[in-house]
Amino acid sequence: MELSREVSKAKDKSKAKRVRGIKSISFSGFLVYIVLPLIPILVFWFIPMIASFLLSFTDWDYISPTFNVVGAQNYKDILSSDAFWQALKNTLLFGIGTVVPTLIFGFLMAILIDKFRRGKELIQGFLFAPWITPMVAMSIVWSWMFRPDIGLINRGLAIFGISGPNWLTDSNTALIAVMIVTVWKTSGWCMLYYADAISKIPKDLFEAYELEGSSVWQKIKYIYMPMTAKTTLFLAVISLINSIQAYDQISVLTRGGPAGSTRTLLYLFYQMAFEQFNMGKATTVTMIMVVITGILAGLMFILQKKFANR
Repeated sequence: MELSREVSKAKDKSKAKRVRGIKSISFSGFLVYIVLPLIPILVFWFIPMIASFLLSFTDWDYISPTFNVVGAQNYKDILSSDAFWQALKNTLLFGIGTVVPTLIFGFLMAILIDKFRRGKELIQGFLFAPWITPMVAMSIVWSWMFRPDIGLINRGLAIFGISGPNWLTDSNTALIAVMIVTVWKTSGWCMLYYADAISKIPKDLFEAYELEGSSVWQKIKYIYMPMTAKTTLFLAVISLINSIQAYDQISVLTRGGPAGSTRTLLYLFYQMAFEQFNMGKATTVTMIMVVITGILAGLMFILQKKFANR
């Protein structure tokens, strides 16, 4: 009896030690994998966002140590401002004008590269290079290429007897020029995602369509497009969010001009904050941008769930 009691006590002590060990591991895991990663997000995202939200109800000029609370007046002024609606329109045009061509070019490049048996990685790296090139440096090079007198683009058009426009100083072409630079930079990034999705398509599908004598367009329509639909959705939403945050190429190429034709919401924020020193209205613009970005992110999650259920 005494021996059985001792064994039972030893088992209870061992079980208690295991429970304490599990609790300590769970607590340390909670600290390492949850709390620590949240600290940078809290410091560099949540706190600045809350501070910006509070500043949007003030008239702080970014310099004075004091400010006045103006309530919702900043939001009323922004939403009734012609400059805001023009910037919103430019942002939408810029988003559509960059996202759609980027997806098309990335998709077609991925299909063409998939046909190569050798040197595929080298070609992918070459096409991906613009994405890792700093936007400022790349925009400076493109600003030279867009020059109406000695620019490479207009000289190329002149070979075909076409008189090129003043790309960056004409309000009709300035936004198009910025779109061209953005599409050139981001197409390779989309191409990598599409290439990965295409590599996972079962080869049996292509063999079946080849036996039926299907055309290239039929393969694209019935194999490539359906099998890469989730990738297209992801890239479309992420590219739209990135287009809202476009700044570097606009700052270098056009500075929001001419006559505000390339001024997007983010560049409007920059002008209000660091040129007009009206931080209250500037942060109001950022809050509107956060709402738009949140709507796009929510839309992506909703559509992804629908696609996942199919």
